[in-house]
Amino acid sequence: MQFIVRVGVDLAKHVIQVHAVDAAGRRIVARSIKRDQFLAWCAQLPAGCVVAMEACSSAHHWGRRLRSMGLDARLIAASFVTPYRMEGSSGKNDMTDAAAICEAASRPRMRFVPIKTCEQQGIMALHRVREGIKEERTACINRIRGELAEFGLVFGKSPKALRAALADVLEDASNELSGTARLVLQRAFDHWRALDEQLRWCDQQIGLHVRSSPEARRAAKLTGIGEIGASALTASVGDFKQFKAGHQFGAWLGLVPRQNSSGGKTSLGRITKRGDDYLRTLLIQGAKAAVMSAPKRDDPTSRWLVQLTARVGWQKACVAMANKNARILWAVMTREAAFDPNHVSVKPQAAKMTPVPVVMPAAAACSA
Repeated sequence: MQFIVRVGVDLAKHVIQVHAVDAAGRRIVARSIKRDQFLAWCAQLPAGCVVAMEACSSAHHWGRRLRSMGLDARLIAASFVTPYRMEGSSGKNDMTDAAAICEAASRPRMRFVPIKTCEQQGIMALHRVREGIKEERTACINRIRGELAEFGLVFGKSPKALRAALADVLEDASNELSGTARLVLQRAFDHWRALDEQLRWCDQQIGLHVRSSPEARRAAKLTGIGEIGASALTASVGDFKQFKAGHQFGAWLGLVPRQNSSGGKTSLGRITKRGDDYLRTLLIQGAKAAVMSAPKRDDPTSRWLVQLTARVGWQKACVAMANKNARILWAVMTREAAFDPNHVSVKPQAAKMTPVPVVMPAAAACSA
């Protein structure tokens, strides 16, 4: 065990596969370990040993536990591990997955996922539950609409219009609704209101997080980023200084165009859509609100949005605004400064080069 320098770990619910190599890359251990025995096995590893895992369910938990033991725990996105899996020789299984993770962790240019704290994961759990409640509420409203349509009752598309008419419909004895149908729809209506109450609770908790976090408060002041977006972005990213520049943060969110360039010819396509779908969706939805209200404001970004919308269209302007907000957010977080809508960035000028006199050797000067 003292010769192990890197371990690839394929996580699962009950059995964990490990693949350990030495400094020369030779395999030392390749075995499966039960979940409750994994930490005891890792305790035998030398201090500072690299333990790499895919960024999947429970990976952040294991990463925190391993780092507390003095090991160098690293998380890798699953898409970065796939190219190192030798599917042609032995197919895909837990052993090849662990070997691929171990190989991917050895690459000098590999990008790793920062390990989240318990507080970050708690806030993101709140956002995931909120998204689940939203989907359940939408499904409940669609079920109510479908049942009403069976009896020839059709209303406006907005939930507000349906809510305003539903109570009267259930009390109206002149329609074709049977007694059983009225009971079913009343229960569905009660479920709808209960989901609304749960959604309001989630929004209140998100608001508390924003008000208690200086980073989230700064993020919420950006045009096109509200409380929900500020809470999700600050909790998911954590330390914004892990990105070297704002454009790298935008690329991490999948808001930059995909390239297919060759031979000096640049060819750009649609955005890559890499990274977290939820964060990207929040940025684009917030950008849509900023684009629609841009003519009402007079700051430099709003004037730029008006011109951009007229030139490339509404949809592309929304994506461009989302990318711009990502860059502004990176600058605000890394500099720990308040957002100024009237700020105009100035590109740094290149330093002037002082000419250095060339001194020729004496022999060369004589021959010249």
